Parts: sequence; C-alpha cells; structure tokens
Amino acid sequence: MSKKVLMKGNEAIGEAAIRAGCRYYFAYPITPQNEIPAYMAKRLPQENGCFLQAESELAAVNMVMGASAAGARAMTSSSSPGISLKQEGISYLSGAQLPAVIVNMMRGGPGLGNISGAQGDYFQATRGGGNGDYHVVVIAPGTVQEMADCTVKAFEIADKYRVVCMILGDGYLGQMSEPCILPEYVTEFPPKPWALTGRTPDRENNIALSLRLNGDDYDLNKHTKELFENYDRIQANETMSETFMCDDADIVLTGYGTAARVCKKAVKMLREQGIKAGLFRPITLWPFPQKELEAACANAKKILTVEMSMGQMVQDVKLYSGHKVSDVEFYGEPGGIIPKVDAIIEKVKSYV
Repeated sequence: MSKKVLMKGNEAIGEAAIRAGCRYYFAYPITPQNEIPAYMAKRLPQENGCFLQAESELAAVNMVMGASAAGARAMTSSSSPGISLKQEGISYLSGAQLPAVIVNMMRGGPGLGNISGAQGDYFQATRGGGNGDYHVVVIAPGTVQEMADCTVKAFEIADKYRVVCMILGDGYLGQMSEPCILPEYVTEFPPKPWALTGRTPDRENNIALSLRLNGDDYDLNKHTKELFENYDRIQANETMSETFMCDDADIVLTGYGTAARVCKKAVKMLREQGIKAGLFRPITLWPFPQKELEAACANAKKILTVEMSMGQMVQDVKLYSGHKVSDVEFYGEPGGIIPKVDAIIEKVKSYV
C-alpha cells in the first residue's frame, strides 16, 4: 500500500495529473494557484513531459487545445480572473469535443479582487462562462486527498465523454497541507480514433473544429443536440456527493469545498448540543447531484446553504431539494472570508 505523504493541495493536483498521464501542461502564473505550475515545472521534465509557461492565459488554453487535438492528456490551471480569460478557449474546446482538464483555484472577486480563497465562480463554472450551448463537468474536492483523487477522475471523465472537466477549488484548499495517498500511475488509456495524428494509407485525416455552418456536413443544430445527448449520459452516470448525518436531520446544511469543511464541524457541535443537523456536500457541481440532495433533505424541515460568496449554489439547492424556496436559507461570506462555525450554529439555532 502506498504511504501517506504531506502535500499542499496544489501540489497534490500536479502530482496526480502526472500520474494520470498528463504530459502537457500550459499555464500562466496567478495567485493562489502558483504551486501548480511551480510543481509541474520541476516534475514534468522528469517524466519526459512538456511544461510551458505561456505568454498569457489565452495562449495557455489554446496550447491545451492543440495538445488535446493530437490525442494527448493536457491540462492548464489558473485562478478566477485568469479563468475568465480562458473562457473563449473553453467554449472552443467544448464545441470541438476536445477533452481537457482545467483547474480553477478560486480567489475573491469581482475583478482582480484579492488573493484569498473564495467561491464566487460557481455560476461561471456550472453555467458555462463562454459563448454558446455547452457544459463543463465541474468537480469540487474538499480535502487534499480529494484534490489528488478528483484530478485522476477528471482526466477519466474528460477522455470518456470528450469534454472539458474543471476542478473547482479555492485558495485555502490549494494552500493547505494534509496527508494524502497518491494515486498509482495510469498505464492504460482509451483509444482516440478522432485525434489529429496525420493521414496514413490506412487512415483518413481527422478534423477538429468548432465552426459549423448550418446546412452542410457540419450542421451546428445537429451537432449541439448531439452534445447535449452526451451531457445527458454524464448526468446519468457521473454525479458524486457526500451525505453526513442526514438520516434523521431536522436541518440540513449544504456546502462545498472549504465551506463544507466548516459546515461539518458545525454539524458535529450541533449534534453535541442535541440539535439534529446534517450535511449534504455536492462533489460534482455540474452535473449537480439532484436526486441525492432530495433524498438527503427528505426529512428536513429547513436547509441552510453556506458559501464563500453572496449566494450562487443556493439557487441549485432551491431548484433541486424538493423543498419550498422559503425553507432554504443562506449564509455567505464573500471576498475571501471563511464562514464562521459559531455564526452557522447561531443561524441554525434561530430556526429551531
């Protein structure tokens, strides 16, 4: 069995990506994700991989597009404003059905904001962010161990469905150090008959494109409907979540990432005080684990969503919990502030 190692969340993502078969990584520095490019700059040459610091975020995501089109497992990473700059490339990747992994270690916003961890990019990640009809699979780890595990999962999903898969963390998760067991090296990879590897006597050349003019062989209407058939398969097969002490809970807290860690502590303290609280933590933010949320909240009288923002995931909780909108409450701290356990407990007590 592999030994546990002490690593920062950002470093765990880098090492897991390499072990998942990523040999092409392109990025541009921005706090608080800079440990990822620093780690990849050291490790990728040791694995005969390619590390390149691009001249901009736009260049980095388009380099990912080129490597992916050739059949490689490729990744880029950034933080909130940098991800905004990558949105055109993410839309192009999605339109061309090119798999890629993109990491967003969120920081405070809007604009340049600050460098503290935050969760204000939920809408951008789960609702697309770029132009057109498409989805990005969004995975939100909550521990350093999950940073590693979810990175491997992200590459698997990206290749299986030919989609962009985003790891949505926050600056606190990226900077914290925890013990984790690193994944084994992936040695078998799915075939990619669609890749642009050149024409041979036995093989026609492939084309990867996102420009599709209606009425010809690349009809955009037909193509987009096929994309959404693929998204339906993802929704049916790839949701992930954690349920904690929800079976008899009168009040269910919901949160993801760092906010969920705080919620779990609050649930334990509330239980010690005789208040039946539970926690539902979505791990995939898109597809959102709708059925699992509804089941976790089946016996609850109230739901409290906790976020490091002014309220974004709470909209999905209202949509999918099966409860009246008036039964879903919200507590949030934006701008890089972590919600307080005591404040959550006081909120819950006000509903009892």
